[in-house]
Amino acid sequence: MPTEIILIVDDEEPIRKSLQGILMDEGYEVASAASGKEALDLLAEVQPALALLDIAMPGMDGIETLRRFREARPEMQVIMITGHGTIETAVKTTKMGAYDFIEKPLSLERISLAVRHGLEEYRLRQENETLKRSIERRYQIVGESPTITQLKRQIALAGPTNGWVLIHGESGSGKELVARAIHKASKRAGGPFVEVNCAAIPQELIESELFGHEKGAFTGAIAMKRGRFELADKGTIFLDEIGDMSLATQAKVLRVLEGREFQRVGGTKTLRVDVRVIAASNKDLAAEITRGAFREDLFYRLNVVPMDVPPLRERREDIPLLVTHFLQEFAAEYGQKPKTVEPAAMELFLRYPWNGNVRELRNFIERLIIMVPGPAIAAAEVPPPVSRPQAERPAAGRDGLSTFLGIPTLREARSAFEREFIIKKLKENNGNVSKTADEIDVERSNLHRKIKALGIETE
Repeated sequence: MPTEIILIVDDEEPIRKSLQGILMDEGYEVASAASGKEALDLLAEVQPALALLDIAMPGMDGIETLRRFREARPEMQVIMITGHGTIETAVKTTKMGAYDFIEKPLSLERISLAVRHGLEEYRLRQENETLKRSIERRYQIVGESPTITQLKRQIALAGPTNGWVLIHGESGSGKELVARAIHKASKRAGGPFVEVNCAAIPQELIESELFGHEKGAFTGAIAMKRGRFELADKGTIFLDEIGDMSLATQAKVLRVLEGREFQRVGGTKTLRVDVRVIAASNKDLAAEITRGAFREDLFYRLNVVPMDVPPLRERREDIPLLVTHFLQEFAAEYGQKPKTVEPAAMELFLRYPWNGNVRELRNFIERLIIMVPGPAIAAAEVPPPVSRPQAERPAAGRDGLSTFLGIPTLREARSAFEREFIIKKLKENNGNVSKTADEIDVERSNLHRKIKALGIETE
């Protein structure tokens, strides 16, 4: 049964009573007002989802009341009612935000249909707003440390401009969050934000992904496809892990960035785009230039506004805030009350190095939300490797078997060795899971499961 309240605004009492009876018979909750002023006074108290508003009323007429409605409750749907409507009036009220326009004498079927559709539109808008708020929370930059405060200040300054930004930071530190924050703060916020993970797309397909292709351009191109640059027109394109892009693709991207035009693969038509470019890398691009793996001209083209995202180990004071944020996020997602963290458990979080940065912390909190049944997370419920003291944990880069001898059980030692071995091999292959699986002779699907089970962060 519908739970939203419908507000009837009409100076004629018989019409108000008639509409109220019809809508209540259909299960709606109804409030009524005899004037525009009375309706405005009711808004805050009743908070209706939809209003049936008469145009011709003494004092404040329906058009002025509609204007006030849009200011006070823009999400509310308004259906205008008139006994002598004109096309001009219908167009005017629609432009002002009215959902529909109905003429008297009122048709029961017409009223019921308009109300049902108006409430459906209201619910869709409410769901959309809820989803937008959820996404904003998901991509919120959490922290009050000096380095994060400085980063937020840089975003506020660079966001409203069209300057291109090059973001550097370790895997999992939050480069995508910074890119999204810049887009949201820009004049292009209403346009698309298109992300391209340059490390995840095979080199033979990246040109098609970036620029699109025409039907028949190559085997498997059964239809025309728009590329990411085209999809990002009037918005922002985020080239994540651009250091993993081949030199040949870098040259093509540079031409697009300089001329703002390109052709789809297999096409002859030149397309122009208006995009803001944000790039990111976890590599030292200056070192990549020195060894000939990255184009110097592309680096200087992108590096208009450089930003560095600090690793979590350099802003440990933000860990309690991040833990609380993730606890609330996952509690909402799983329909639970937010858990608390006991001081001894929080101390373990503060001591752990978090090599996977914020992403590793987020995944670990999700694991605790799922696996800890009680309302509070105690130190005893924090699993390895976070629960082991720093001295007992094997660290990447140490020599030989002696690193694992302080681990108390064979199962934990085996897991620790597997974790460090896989991390090392992934780093050697720049995070490429398929290549790593081939190199260590493991099925790709099995390696993915192992990575997830061991809590390894990958990009």
